[in-house]
Amino acid sequence: MVGAEPLSYGELDALIGTVADRLHANGFRPGDRMLFSIRPCVDAVALIFGTIAAGGTIVFVDPGVGPELFARRLAVVEPTWAATESLLYLLSGPLHRIGRARGLALPAFGRLPVRHIHSGPRLPGTPGSSLPLRQLFRHGRNGAVPQLEPDTDALIVFTSGTTADPKAVVHTRSSLGAGLAAMAGRTTLSPGTHLHTEQLMMGLPALMAGARWSMPRYPRFGTHIDPVEFTRGSATATHAFFTPADLAVALGAIESGKLAAPPGLREVSLGGAPVTTALLRRAKAALPQCEFLAIYGMTEILPVAVTTGSAKMEFEGAGDPLGAPVNGVVARIADDGELILSGPNLSRGYLGEPPLEEIRTGDLARIDGDTIILIGRKKDMMIRGKTNIYPGLYEPAIARVAGVRQAIMVGLPDEMGDERILLAVVAEGDAEAVRARLQRELPQLIDTSALPDEIVVVDAIPVSGRTSKPDRAALRALLRNGR
Repeated sequence: MVGAEPLSYGELDALIGTVADRLHANGFRPGDRMLFSIRPCVDAVALIFGTIAAGGTIVFVDPGVGPELFARRLAVVEPTWAATESLLYLLSGPLHRIGRARGLALPAFGRLPVRHIHSGPRLPGTPGSSLPLRQLFRHGRNGAVPQLEPDTDALIVFTSGTTADPKAVVHTRSSLGAGLAAMAGRTTLSPGTHLHTEQLMMGLPALMAGARWSMPRYPRFGTHIDPVEFTRGSATATHAFFTPADLAVALGAIESGKLAAPPGLREVSLGGAPVTTALLRRAKAALPQCEFLAIYGMTEILPVAVTTGSAKMEFEGAGDPLGAPVNGVVARIADDGELILSGPNLSRGYLGEPPLEEIRTGDLARIDGDTIILIGRKKDMMIRGKTNIYPGLYEPAIARVAGVRQAIMVGLPDEMGDERILLAVVAEGDAEAVRARLQRELPQLIDTSALPDEIVVVDAIPVSGRTSKPDRAALRALLRNGR
């Protein structure tokens, strides 16, 4: 972590072993599940892997989903332990009104019927029996490390959504290890390089590659790192990870002169949402010394494919190139065009359901040579007349038009069940000039049957989720209500 005392590889390994040992001494047993609500930091990494080393399973449930959905998810996984920042006990207990005023509708952490571990000072609302996390870092007895099979559960994480039937994805030690190894082989991370990120699935491959990993500090009451401050903290790094939405914010600050471009960055990885050529053009102009990597994956199997920003910008065909599958991942296309995946990094499956042998992605794709080309999402398909229109087939090409920063196509149904196709564009420079350019160029750029009925310039595309993916439903509502 930035500003914290650095740990060597040996010290980190010893710390993980100590945590596993101290957990056993305090009654933790193989098979126990630990609800985890500590923002990424060195202590959090040690506890996560100490828990897995002790034979336990880490359960990630975002407290920001709201008390009702949080309770549903908890009922599914039935954790016996909880590791929680003491600030959450305070803001969900004695200061819950202040928490709500800050937009935090938190579950009552202190009332959870589990064994508690708290990170940070003991604040009001922290259960009296809660074990201080730092106590787990003190050397004690040397217990026997359990011998664990590769298919032992290691991580449970929920797919996005707000349904009453939450989907809990179960990763094993084997699937996690395979995913980390696959990611490690697709970057230029190596001894002497320095990665700046809070993302575990990027930080751990960096360690496996012999690189240094630093983590940014979170705001005191924040659940998301400010992209500008994160970029400022990358000043000494050679590598960094951004979501596309966060990179766009950072680029805006660099372009306006409010932020100096990190001089040492050589490679920036992007993931969590589609990476457009328009964003890559901006990024290459602001950070000309950098190569950019676009990572495609999903909760159930990560990573799936990696490609360079250069390859994406040079691509001239229809659709969005994702790159070749990483080592071990097998991709095939179903009869209806859906991308189906399997491989050693595929999760065991969903809690309480039969194991997965492969995963249907919901993405429509084709395979050209060894490259997966994304065409669109099955559920995003629009119907106008007798024509099925997949926006993902056209949006990457539209985003390559000069002056287009972002482009999203949505359909607005009429009273006859047909759809009026609207193209929402975030423009660089004069909006009317960009609209006119699109009207001239689109007939030569995309299929005539997919031409939008209207081109609308908007200030921003609505986003949702922790990775700020484009929210098509919110965009439809915005356009339906007259912007």
